Amino acid sequence: MDCLFCAIVAGDVPSTRVYEDERTYAFMDISPATEGHLIVVPKRHSRDILEIAEEDLAAVAATGKRMAQRVTDVLGADGVNLLNNRGEHAWQTVFHFHLHVIPRYADTSRDTMQLPWIPAPGDGDAIRATGARLAV
Repeated sequence: MDCLFCAIVAGDVPSTRVYEDERTYAFMDISPATEGHLIVVPKRHSRDILEIAEEDLAAVAATGKRMAQRVTDVLGADGVNLLNNRGEHAWQTVFHFHLHVIPRYADTSRDTMQLPWIPAPGDGDAIRATGARLAV
């Protein structure tokens, strides 16, 4: 298997490790959106959110929460985005499930990241119709 994040977890590719436990590994993103941007991965490979085992997903979520608290406490983040991208069209570039932990700051000198869309009210009928199609 030729997976960058598997190689990072194995220690074959260098990373700036922030946290590690039995199931997860957290390290600094080398192309950060903001100061303190890091990535949490499961140690066991899974391609994306649709393939990850439930127990690995729970472990990544718990580590993501721990790292969100850490960037808030240590870096003084005013907020935190937890972001997962699934598939090329959703901007996934490394095909090993991962969660971005992106600290957000009121100080724009530390944070120039902007929303990728401008939220605006949608068509209520269309929203209800899509919701009905998705309902389980």
